[in-house]
Amino acid sequence: MKDIEIGLMIKQPEGFSAFVPHPFPPKGGFEFDMKIIKKGDEASHLLGKLDGITKLLPDSDFFLLMYLRKDATSSSQIEGTMATMIDAIEAEAQVNTNAPKDVDDILHYIKALNFGMQKVAEENFPISLRFLRELHGQLMYKARTTHFSDPGEFRRTQNWIGGTRPDNAKFVTPPAHEMNRALGDLEKFLHTKDNIPTIIKAGLVHAQFETIHPFLDGNGRTGRMLITFYLWKEGFLEKPVLFLSSYFKRHQQIYYDKLFGYHHGKVSEWMEFFLDGVIEIAHEAIAIVSEITTLREQDMAKVQKLGKRASESASLVLPRLYGQPIVNAAIVQKWTGFTRAGAQTVIDRFIEMEILHPKDKDRKYGQSYVYEKYVDIFSDEHGK
Repeated sequence: MKDIEIGLMIKQPEGFSAFVPHPFPPKGGFEFDMKIIKKGDEASHLLGKLDGITKLLPDSDFFLLMYLRKDATSSSQIEGTMATMIDAIEAEAQVNTNAPKDVDDILHYIKALNFGMQKVAEENFPISLRFLRELHGQLMYKARTTHFSDPGEFRRTQNWIGGTRPDNAKFVTPPAHEMNRALGDLEKFLHTKDNIPTIIKAGLVHAQFETIHPFLDGNGRTGRMLITFYLWKEGFLEKPVLFLSSYFKRHQQIYYDKLFGYHHGKVSEWMEFFLDGVIEIAHEAIAIVSEITTLREQDMAKVQKLGKRASESASLVLPRLYGQPIVNAAIVQKWTGFTRAGAQTVIDRFIEMEILHPKDKDRKYGQSYVYEKYVDIFSDEHGK
């Protein structure tokens, strides 16, 4: 496909040039070559397969919860967060009082994802500019920021990407008045019934949103959430199981370069990169579902070999570990109603069965325990 001019750099009264988007979508529409169409078909097929096998998981909501944490971590790390998914799980469970401060970025992202899922699940709720503002509000309200982010509000001033000011920036985003027009075009595009395949449209929506850059901060994270919510709302996914942030993080510089290329008309190159990501992440997610199923069967078999009472006690805990794979005695007490000693007995059995492992072997008091094999399945390094 030839380059498509998405907009132009236009000199502003202040002296710098800023990107002004053309009406969107372009007048001639988008015509993709067979390579892109075939990749789109492959991506759609794999997402259908992923959607189908996810439904077979007896604990699919826990799988989804872990994927939310994985995406929240990767998306936050793209923006410079150093905290890990383990830090986030510990912070949620309140089993580590020394968690790094920037774990708050991941927790805010999880909060925004959960908010978005509740909203999008409502039957008549549209993916709209209002929804994006609300999503941003959840993401940025009382969040750590290096500058004012104006949670839940579109910017009223100029911003830019890279550099210290507009005249030395890598990319100067649309001025506020042009931004509002471009956002209106994007909202109409979201709701227009056209012939663009849904998976390709999701990629265009993300790139156009990032080009507009409508918030003072948090644009990347909000735009990455938008991909999943758009596909889910369109009925392309029965559950929101496609999260691309780990792919974007893995290829972070290429991700930025392809988005920059999109601003300058290289739409096809961006789409190829985006669809490669969908294919790669769908393959990984399908493999993860298979590994979880195998691990679950193995660990259920270990539990069933225990005596009757011990097996019943362990059966109260094992399914809960899929949603909360880092625990301490107090959490197991809360789940089971056992005494502290009884909860510790269950934990000790899980250690003997090599299901749980002490997180800090040198720690005598306040020990927490991790379901390592399960957490490792969701690690970006797993299987590589």
